[in-house]
Amino acid sequence: MSRTERAQAVLFDYGGVLTAPIRDSISAWTTSEHIDPQSFSQVLKMWLGRAASPDSPIHRLERGELTADGFNALLTPELRSVDGGPVQPGHHLRGIFATSRVDANTVEVVRKLRADGVRTGLLSNSWGFSYDRKLLAELFDPIVISGEVGMRKPERRIFDLAVSRLGLDAAQVVFVDDAEPNLVGARAAGLQTVLHTDAHSTARSLTALLTPALSPTS
Repeated sequence: MSRTERAQAVLFDYGGVLTAPIRDSISAWTTSEHIDPQSFSQVLKMWLGRAASPDSPIHRLERGELTADGFNALLTPELRSVDGGPVQPGHHLRGIFATSRVDANTVEVVRKLRADGVRTGLLSNSWGFSYDRKLLAELFDPIVISGEVGMRKPERRIFDLAVSRLGLDAAQVVFVDDAEPNLVGARAAGLQTVLHTDAHSTARSLTALLTPALSPTS
């Protein structure tokens, strides 16, 4: 958690914050499709790691420059089955997130914030796949999705955009994410940050940063 002054709004990441850890749904996908987990880990390192090109398939997907079908076509030849053979073309993105579920505890944290008069927004790297838009509309305003605005975390400009839609100064906004590189980008843009590990610890961290304070989750 980083702190400079009392905050007035919170921006939340989606995957791994509003949902269970992404690694859980990835594990379920590789198991059900008999994909070698190490082959997918290598893809993530190559396309999403610190040395990844800004034009990697994941970055392009998240900026809305590559379709899901196009991404799947690029991903297929990079994967290997558990027996070392090739993987058949398929809807890999859909499979990766098929078992992802909203974390009810984090949703409750957001609802308590809103009940206390705190502004809440969503800032997600995504290509606009099947979010529960009705739920998001109940929980967040603004909603900033990378593939819809042509920019992605940890680029400063997406944080600037989200803050401008809140109508606040960056120092008045807390950003909650489960990925440290995104928090580094948020801090560079002037936001306060909380590293999410679970709903209860996030609620405690936000209590210290917000006015009015959120009652700690029991």
